[in-house]
Amino acid sequence: MASSKPDHQASLTVAKLLRDKKLIERTLKGRGFRRALSKQSRLLSKQSRPYNRRIEGQGNIVNPNELISGRSITTLSTREVYRNRWMRVREDEILRSNGEKGIYGVVDKHDCAIILPIDQGRVWLVEQFRYTIQERALELPQGGWEMEVDDPEELARGELKEETGLVAAKMTYLGTPWVAYGFTRQRLHVFLATGLTATEKDPDAEEHDLVVRSVAVADLEEMMLKGEIRDVCTLAAWALYLLWKARQA
Repeated sequence: MASSKPDHQASLTVAKLLRDKKLIERTLKGRGFRRALSKQSRLLSKQSRPYNRRIEGQGNIVNPNELISGRSITTLSTREVYRNRWMRVREDEILRSNGEKGIYGVVDKHDCAIILPIDQGRVWLVEQFRYTIQERALELPQGGWEMEVDDPEELARGELKEETGLVAAKMTYLGTPWVAYGFTRQRLHVFLATGLTATEKDPDAEEHDLVVRSVAVADLEEMMLKGEIRDVCTLAAWALYLLWKARQA
């Protein structure tokens, strides 16, 4: 006669499953679970409606059209904190598209230019003491005139002459990146200078310790790779130059 042990084990398994099912059902009906589920539902509902949120106590509504245009932060107010001849510092009260308010510090500076003087396989650099990092630094000639720039090429030619004494027969525009838009509003006009003629330098008073050096292109790139040249504007300008040069072929 066959044993009934397997049937008995199967019955126990079925009974256990039924008990577990009832326990789960009681848990789902519990007040704590319903409260957690309700809270999660409200959160999901808010997340699914991120636009046009009205801020309590304020009359501000984030306009969905601003999000479409890429403007996910609205300026509520602004105040000037500091100003000198080189820069203006302001603090803005802002409203983000998620309804959160905050502040943003911004440094406003006029446009500047950086120049790549290249002739016969050599590049001209300037070395000077940079106060902010307390080090002497090698970089491409660059600077601004602390005023609105109507002609970026004129600015670039002026900076090249002031810092190196070089005059270029041809200036080629390579691009205009932002310098560091995480905290400052300033554009950098990048120019390639070729057909160079040496004349007298005309440095500003702030450039009293400036030294001009010319290096082979291969040496320049080696200095970049070794971290001897760490000026981000110089690195960015060189990258634009390489992209431009690759397309000339």
